[in-house]
Amino acid sequence: MGKRPALVYADQSGNIIDYPAFEMAGASAGEYKKPRSDELIPLPEGSELFLLPERIPVGFSLATKTFEPLASDPFDPSKPVRAVAAFIAPAHTHLYSAAYKSLPGAPILPLFAYTTVGWLDGTFVVPAVRIDPDRRQDFSGFDRKKIEQNARRRMTREKDNRLVRHLGKCALTYGCPAARNLFMDRFEAPLPTSPECNARCIGCISLQKRKDLSATQDRITFVPTPEEICGVAIPHLEKAPRAVVSFGQGCEGEPLLQAKTLEASISMMRKATSRGTINLNTNGSLPSEVKKLCRAGLDSIRVSMNSVRPEFYDKYFRPKGYSFEHARDSILAVKANGGFASINYFIFPGFSDQQDEWQALKELISQTRLDLIQMRNLNIDPEWYVSEMKAGPDQKTIGVGDLISRLRNEFPDLRLGYFNPPLDAERDG
Repeated sequence: MGKRPALVYADQSGNIIDYPAFEMAGASAGEYKKPRSDELIPLPEGSELFLLPERIPVGFSLATKTFEPLASDPFDPSKPVRAVAAFIAPAHTHLYSAAYKSLPGAPILPLFAYTTVGWLDGTFVVPAVRIDPDRRQDFSGFDRKKIEQNARRRMTREKDNRLVRHLGKCALTYGCPAARNLFMDRFEAPLPTSPECNARCIGCISLQKRKDLSATQDRITFVPTPEEICGVAIPHLEKAPRAVVSFGQGCEGEPLLQAKTLEASISMMRKATSRGTINLNTNGSLPSEVKKLCRAGLDSIRVSMNSVRPEFYDKYFRPKGYSFEHARDSILAVKANGGFASINYFIFPGFSDQQDEWQALKELISQTRLDLIQMRNLNIDPEWYVSEMKAGPDQKTIGVGDLISRLRNEFPDLRLGYFNPPLDAERDG
């Protein structure tokens, strides 16, 4: 048997230390697991490490051959320790959550994805796969100086365009990868439009009413005009390499609630240029509006789902005036109009890979002729999510890695990825 990764923990000063007496452990909906060697990759560039407040790490003890919490610093037992997790870079899907034990009164974790991390052969390792080869959001590809210069230049030159100013803040304050790509004149550009939403997602990253949880970014406060939208979109579609423009961003509510604005904007874009891909990220709540957008020139859709089982979909999205069936019908509407359809499938180890979820996912793929599953990690406190879903380790699971293998084997024409693809670039080779 080869070397195994060691558990890592944070000491009282915030230093991250490896402890070889404990092997790294992962969590699958609260059940502790030992990641296999073939599931591990070096921590991707652009990832971040988080210290988890009021949570102690859990590892596999080589002495007792059991999973155990590390209650204090082994090098100074009088000192406390904290668990460590990785927030892995875009384009990667994690296979296990961080393994830890919460102390009494531990605060809810901020809205990030918490991947387990260990130490092996002089480097941090995580159980994950690179699900998408597209390099559009790789850390090394961003030119911070160019982004800042272009953003400030456009915010000054186009000061009357509220959407340009909003996206400048997204790029400069929040480091939004899509907004940063806009100001590098490449790839996928964001088009947020809606301050309103008809879902109340428990993990919403732009609006939180809980006093113990903050949104990670500000939601847009206005509905841009079609002219403002096209002021961003048309130059990007005309000139950017592998150009995509996307309604529906993390800094807004549901774009379909502004369907008339979207329809007018799409029509204007397509009158100006046939180049590039016009995409909609959505909860899919209004399939009748999706049909109109397709007729106006919408090329692709991505419908967000934490689960393809309606009962768990409802628990997460808490939809107002629509249902899971509406989301499915929006996919069907795009396919019926010759468009490209994907789902933004929130991956949570121990839940997304449950046997019942797998059976429901197969049915959805067959029903809709889905083109792509974007396997993005769910940004949420793991214990909170398990509690809200009430579907924990008593459910039979197949493993996220095996879920990926089954999808590839049983649906060879189905794509797995992370990003909205540039369809015209693919057609043109």
